[in-house]
Amino acid sequence: MSLAHIDSARSVQSYRPELTLAPAPAPSAPRIRAVPDGSQARGFVLYVGIDEAKAAAAGTSLHRIVEELKKLTQAIAPSSETHAAVALAPDGVGGRDVDVVRLALQDPAALAKRRTTADDADRAPGGVVVDISRKRVILDNETAALTYKEFELLQYLVLREGRTIERAELIAKLWDAESEEDAPNERTIDVHVRRLRAKLGRYEDIVRTVRGVGYRFDRHADVSIRQASTPSPDRF
Repeated sequence: MSLAHIDSARSVQSYRPELTLAPAPAPSAPRIRAVPDGSQARGFVLYVGIDEAKAAAAGTSLHRIVEELKKLTQAIAPSSETHAAVALAPDGVGGRDVDVVRLALQDPAALAKRRTTADDADRAPGGVVVDISRKRVILDNETAALTYKEFELLQYLVLREGRTIERAELIAKLWDAESEEDAPNERTIDVHVRRLRAKLGRYEDIVRTVRGVGYRFDRHADVSIRQASTPSPDRF
């Protein structure tokens, strides 16, 4: 076989139409499973759980993280629009950062989980349920006869879990000296705490005394906290 014949055969084969491969079609974007038929996704929310101290320890700030995420979004999709919201909580409040963010920004799944947990707590055979959403305390499935001020005092401590609250702060935050003649001093605040503890019965130790300073609530195995579905001004 001559070289000319080989070249000719190669030439014929190279132009046979049945050997021409068409470009593969681009794969279509997968549909988001959470979007039901008849509706369309118009955006998304990314919950980022990190407080200012953790951001500073990492050499950054919440503001910088927000700005960098905005820049990245604009680079990927220039036509997109962004909006950032910061979740606030009292100093020293417990819980995972991302859970606090989800609850503060009314994430439906987080709210549903909280309601389910609270319902289970109501059915528990014993323990304490501090129901902030309904302004009540349940002791071993019985509602405690707390006064308005007694509940407000307990709630103030619970919402600041792990932080010692001075007597002066309790007076300033829970009593309006200009409108209430019976506003207590730092000694009589102890009387209010004793009354609260008496009504808590065998769970009185959930309100701890920090000698010479004030009072504190620490997470307790017998205590469940039910938050309001809409954040109160005191919490967020």
